[in-house]
Formats: sequence, structure tokens, C-alpha cells
Amino acid sequence: MFLKQEFSVDIEQDPNNIPDRLRSTDYDLILLDMNFKAGINDGEEGFNWLNEILKVDPQAVVVLITAYGEIDLAVKAMKQGATDFVLKPWKNQKLLATILSALQLRQSKKEVEKLKVTQERLQDEIDQPYYYFIGESPAIQRVTELIARVAATDANILILGENGTGKELVARAIHRQSARKDKVFISVDLGAITETLFESELFGHVKGAFTDAKQDKTGRFELASHGTIFLDEIGNLSLPLQSKLLTVLQNRKIQRLGSPKETSIDFRLICATNADLHQMVFEKSFRQDLLYRINTVEVRIPPLRERIEDIPLLTNHFLNIYTKKYKRAGIKIDKSVIAKMQKYYWPGNIRELQHAIERAVILTEEKVIQKPEILISGNTARREQHSPKTLEEMEKIFILQSLDENEGNVTQTAMALGMTRTALYRRMKKHGIQ
Repeated sequence: MFLKQEFSVDIEQDPNNIPDRLRSTDYDLILLDMNFKAGINDGEEGFNWLNEILKVDPQAVVVLITAYGEIDLAVKAMKQGATDFVLKPWKNQKLLATILSALQLRQSKKEVEKLKVTQERLQDEIDQPYYYFIGESPAIQRVTELIARVAATDANILILGENGTGKELVARAIHRQSARKDKVFISVDLGAITETLFESELFGHVKGAFTDAKQDKTGRFELASHGTIFLDEIGNLSLPLQSKLLTVLQNRKIQRLGSPKETSIDFRLICATNADLHQMVFEKSFRQDLLYRINTVEVRIPPLRERIEDIPLLTNHFLNIYTKKYKRAGIKIDKSVIAKMQKYYWPGNIRELQHAIERAVILTEEKVIQKPEILISGNTARREQHSPKTLEEMEKIFILQSLDENEGNVTQTAMALGMTRTALYRRMKKHGIQ
């Protein structure tokens, strides 16, 4: 009765129900009696159930309580993992002080665990290959100027661009220039997350929430709190998942899978896609209210064919990286080959250019690359002779190229293009691709 004035309290008289209680509810504090059966007062029941609690939740904060208190029992309790020890009869103010201290410890444990997971995530990000935003063309300068204007705000940003144009680099540039630059940047490829794992990955889960949930997991949104979360390929989300995402964006709260508790989160949202979301809204495959929520400001990244002035800079950048990586110092690319590269339309954009340079560094036997074929393969060279005149032509050629690169494997091609197999088959049928 005393505790219910300040806290939400569950009472359990049968200790055999403790494991099920812990699997269904995330308790901040457990007050555990040490004796349950009449006539037994040695405290062994309490120690046994303390061990069972810590098996289910090693981070549990448990305060033992008994009328038969001795110093050796208190010492044993602490050694076995109890947080504190309360003797009956107690004084309410002292009991409250013990509970508040235990709750503070629980909060500290949660923060330490979150920091640990965040650090692991940060290390993963550090280990990823990362290239600076490079370019001096008018098209890319406009993007740079827009980034400078919007970065200082906390506005939601939608980055639009074809595959391989550098959407994540733009997102990172916005984060680096924002007020959150000293906080975490969490990147999420929504195209790589299945519907069944969506909630677990983004919102987290508690131990026992589903068959393979063997421990608590912090979701990406919770990890990104106070920092920036980047949702790549948001156009891939199904309507049910769009609805779940919209709820989080509106309320700024997440609920871990299997937990009744809500957690408030504070984050900067940046999304990206290669899809035409406005067309998808028209086709009713993307929620209009979600589109309004994510695109306070739109940043469109030009494809490489619209910034050919940057090809020499980018080529030199990647050449420096891969000559060092493969210990092929001194390799150059002839100016005539660079000129040929500037006439090619690069359907895979900067990513295709990057892979072309890496391939050339590996394969060339010359110090100066003078044959464009090593950078522009036979198939791409043939496509260069007939430059596409419409977006429809470009899409068809891009799909054909991706199918070539993935040896006709539709599943791998769909993943590379950031779309579902069904969506790819639909586009192949539209273009008459068998």
C-alpha cells in the first residue's frame, strides 16, 4: 500500500510464477521475500529464487526482505547478486531510500548496456568503407549549399537519387554539420530488413518476445536517441510497416517487442530512396501522411551523367585508394580514357565508377591505362553507343546491366537494385525482359 502511492506495483504470492512474470514484464526492481513456506526461516528459498531471477535477467535489481536478518545472510545475499537487504519491520522512509537507490542502479545498468551496444554499433560504422563527398560541378555545388542550409536545423530530410549516387554520404554530411555531430549516426538499410524482423531491428525486443529472443536487444531508434537515424530505401516498406513507422515518428516513442513499456526517444530523421514516392502515393502504395512527415526538405542528388565534370576528380580519388590497397603504386589513366569515361552515361553512377576503377587496378599490367575497355566493359561499351533518350530506356538498360552483373539471378539483382523480386519482375515484364 505504501509503495503504490509512488510506483506501479505487481504482487506475486507464488514464487513458481516468477519466471513467467519476468518474461512478460520488464521490472525495474524486485522485492523478494526470503521465506515462503510456513515454518521455514533459513532464507534458502530466497537465495534459490534470487538465482532463478538472475538466470532469466542477469541485469535484474533484487532487494531481499526478511524478518530473520543476520549479518551473514546479508553478506551471502550480496555475494549471490542481490542489490540490497531489508529487515522487517522497516521504517517507510528508510525503505523508500533503499528503493530509490536500487532504481538508480537499475537505470545505470540500462545506460551502461545501451552505451555498450551503441559503441559496438559505432565501431561497425567506423569499420565500413567511407569516402568524402567529392565534386566541384555546378550540380553538386547546389547540393552542397542545400546541405549547409538544412544541416543546422532539426528538419526531417528526404534524399532522392538513383542507386549509387551517394545518398548515405549526403546523410552523413548533414549529420556532421548538425548540432548532433558529436552523437551517434545510425544507418538502416530498410531494403535488407524482412517484415518479420522490422520491429525487432528498429524498435528492439525483450528476452522471450519470440522463439529466438534469447536476450534483450536495443532497437536502432533507441540507439539513435540524441543522434541521427538514416533510413535508406524507405520506398521498400510495405503499407503495414509504413503505419508502424509513422506512429513512432509522430509520438517519438518506441515500444520494444514483447514489452508493455514505452520509451521516449529524441532523434534527427533522414530518409532516402531511389523510388518516386509521389508516384507511389498516387498509386496508393505509399502513405501520403508518411511522405509529409519525412520530407520537410527534399535533397535531390544528381546522377553521375549530370556531373561529368566530377569524373576526373572521382577517378583520381578511387585510383589513389585502390593503388594503395593492392600495392600498385604509379598506375595512371590516360586523358583520352578519361574523356571516353565522360561520354559514358554510368547507369550505376559513382558505385559503378568505383568498381570500374578497382577492377582496372587489379587487372591492368600497364602503368598507364590507355584502353577504355578495361574500365568500360564490352556490354557497357555497346550500351554507350546508343545513349538512352528517356527514363524508360535508362531503366531497362540499368536492369539489363544489373542482371548481367548478377549472372541472371533475379533475387540477387532485386537486392542489388533495392527492390523486391515482385517489383523487379513487374519492371522486367514492362520492358519485355525475359
